[in-house]
Amino acid sequence: MADQRFFKNAGPFTLGRLAELTGAELSDPAAAGKSAADLAPLQDAGADHVSFLDNKKYLDVFKNAKAGACFARPEHAAQAPAGMVCLVTANPYKAYALAAQAFYPQPPATAFQAPGAVIDPTAVIGSNCHIDHGAVIGKNVKIGNDCVIGAHAVICDGVEIGDGCRIDARVYISHALIGKQVHIQPGAVIGSPGFGFAIDPAGFVTVPQLGRVVIEDFVDIGANTTIDRGAGPDTVIGRGTRIDNLVQIGHNVHIGKQCVIVSQTGISGSTQLGDFVMTGGQAGLAGHLKIGSGAKIAAQSGVMRDIEPGSEMMGSPAVPIRQFMRQTAVWQRISLKKGNDDK
Repeated sequence: MADQRFFKNAGPFTLGRLAELTGAELSDPAAAGKSAADLAPLQDAGADHVSFLDNKKYLDVFKNAKAGACFARPEHAAQAPAGMVCLVTANPYKAYALAAQAFYPQPPATAFQAPGAVIDPTAVIGSNCHIDHGAVIGKNVKIGNDCVIGAHAVICDGVEIGDGCRIDARVYISHALIGKQVHIQPGAVIGSPGFGFAIDPAGFVTVPQLGRVVIEDFVDIGANTTIDRGAGPDTVIGRGTRIDNLVQIGHNVHIGKQCVIVSQTGISGSTQLGDFVMTGGQAGLAGHLKIGSGAKIAAQSGVMRDIEPGSEMMGSPAVPIRQFMRQTAVWQRISLKKGNDDK
């Protein structure tokens, strides 16, 4: 039940249509014509709402819910209360996400250039772009079709942005090539100089950062995240990767496709992440490492060496999770023994 002051509901939809959009199957095919007006959490949903059950911890809530319809796995659908129609699917959360996109689609870009925007005459702007107040677009910038450039965003000289991108308010972009349908949230800084200098007794000597940031298609970058341009090689963010708020990515870092980088992660220069890597909040990765595809790094881990593909790491320094748990158990036993000995 989203606040209609901020979100526009495109519903209602029939359950048959929602099943079609999400690939779910109705527990009662005769209910295909039943209408759903909105989405709601299980505990708040009413007869005209659609909800979802993804975590079995909420099974008791599900059994007593008043929702008219609910996305649920096959093994849970049989436990639905009377009057609830289940949209049966192996992945209820994904199905719910697709339904939510239907009820609350992203507003399309509309052709607009605010009088207060500063656009260099050499910039090439695609069709149907929305450029908000105070935006600055530099020389030889190329922006694709159907893009939104938010208020006070700065797009520096030579930057290229693909079709369907959303660049939110106060984003700063320089030295970057950006693919299509990329979303960069407010306050992010893309392409600032990497942290590179030579050490000398007479003083530090700055190394010019001569690379770029290359962001592939369908990437989402969170608020106040910073991505440094390369020192010579490019910094690369792979297709479909999701980066949370307040992440720092150093120069020459290469992140593969479909990675998840959670808030306050810091990735030092020249580290390479394979595809489908996940890092928890406040994880820290030292420089010049190789993180194999599918690796998972727990929150607050300190990674100081290469990680094999598919590994699950935890702790500082990071070790395999099972090893970390054994170490923790040993320290707990030592601590308890010492406490008993001191009595």
